[in-house]
Amino acid sequence: MIGIKEIAKEAKVSPATVSRVLRNPELVTEDKRNRVLEVVKRTGYTPNSLGVSLRMSKTYNLVAIIPDVISVFNYPVIRAIESIALEKGYSLLLGDTQEKESRERSFANMVRSRQADGILLFCSRLPFDIDPEKPVAEQLPPLVNACEPVGVEGIPSVNIDNAAAAEDAVNYLLSLGHKRIGVIAGNMSVPSTQSRMEGYKRALANAGITFDEQLVQIGNYALSGAAEATRKLAQLANRPTAIFAFSDEMGMSCMSTLHKMGFKIPHDFSVMGFDNIRYAEYCSPSLTTIAQPMTEIGIACMELLLPQLNGEPMTSVNRILPHELIVRESTGLAPQLI
Repeated sequence: MIGIKEIAKEAKVSPATVSRVLRNPELVTEDKRNRVLEVVKRTGYTPNSLGVSLRMSKTYNLVAIIPDVISVFNYPVIRAIESIALEKGYSLLLGDTQEKESRERSFANMVRSRQADGILLFCSRLPFDIDPEKPVAEQLPPLVNACEPVGVEGIPSVNIDNAAAAEDAVNYLLSLGHKRIGVIAGNMSVPSTQSRMEGYKRALANAGITFDEQLVQIGNYALSGAAEATRKLAQLANRPTAIFAFSDEMGMSCMSTLHKMGFKIPHDFSVMGFDNIRYAEYCSPSLTTIAQPMTEIGIACMELLLPQLNGEPMTSVNRILPHELIVRESTGLAPQLI
């Protein structure tokens, strides 16, 4: 790997001059600065301002790269992160990507331009190009992957076991006598959705129930998408008696749609959500759900990021936090058992 010493040799300057050009170019004469930058451009060298220089020249800004900054789920996570960040002297910048890769990369580039010292990544794509032949930690700035795994080994992450959580949700519905359990899934390209679907299928298989594709509808984590998915499930000739929505917002949309169609919950349909957002307890009927420890996720993210900001190397830590089944009014015995 080419480094500062090699750049200095080719540009005929000292390594200290190269370092100054990369960190404080205004302190270097134009001639030397141009020679260094020409070698950097020609060799494709990316300094570990994605590593070293970020730690030497702090902005005390962090950027959270988030697919949907107004998500009710994300709010408690962000609040916990910001609380610790402020306590440690950092400001938190929110980057709303709207699930667009170009925006993810634009916000990630804030560390290259020294507008931020570290990244809290809530997206399922890594917004950096990685050379698989080189250690990941040497190619990235201080970074923690939160909630959605990017599928790159060596990056610290915080999550729950989505497959196990979904399996617990379905097992509870099975324990109430439901054998036809519909699903309102999120975006199937998202790893957490895939894991929740895995848990759903695993619970059915363990109960000896054949998976039925008709019972799976895609809601894309949107209220309107969940409403349409609910209508399709409720209009099936052999409709389900329970519906498992992969988010609470979709679960509440499902219940609203069923009410409008003239159904009673949980008499006609049981409805299960996922996340335990703060509104889940106060809708009518209150929503049975899987609780994610949102505040604890935020705390754990900062616990993994702060050592990196203080110069410690990135470590491959995958912190899995516990989930919890929260039973409320939206679930009950299957209609045939009432």
